[in-house]
Amino acid sequence: MGVLFHVAVPAHDLGAARAFYGGILGCREGRSDEEWVDFDLFGHQLTVLLSPRESTRARRRYVHGEHLPVRHFGLVLDWADWEAWVRHLRERGVELSARPHVRFAGELGEQATVTFEDPSGNAIELKALRRPDELFERTPEAPLRIVRLEERRRGRASGRGRRG
Repeated sequence: MGVLFHVAVPAHDLGAARAFYGGILGCREGRSDEEWVDFDLFGHQLTVLLSPRESTRARRRYVHGEHLPVRHFGLVLDWADWEAWVRHLRERGVELSARPHVRFAGELGEQATVTFEDPSGNAIELKALRRPDELFERTPEAPLRIVRLEERRRGRASGRGRRG
């Protein structure tokens, strides 16, 4: 069996979740009852739990030039499958909350990404790496980027702007 991933997300309506995950994404439905439904999401277990009060859109944060959902889950696909899924989502009329685009073009970790939401506001990201073996690789300057980001945050928090 190997290692499988399991994630559980809230839903305001299990019928809408079934229509989205089963109908649009094509996930096979597994076990269920009145309060939850299991789906086969690319061989992994996605459990959708009826919980209307917790079903809200994820807070967004400005990342890589776009406002992206902070709370999300996703899948890393190969490039051709990613392109096919973007076409599929568009053909099925799924609203894309982050346009399909390529990050880090020509750099370590070059990746295509798209983000969309289920009917309950759970954000899903599909991505593909140009070179899949770079999924966990870090650039030598990565720690420097983090330090610069922290310096900018401290500057904003203290009321200081950019230094000239």
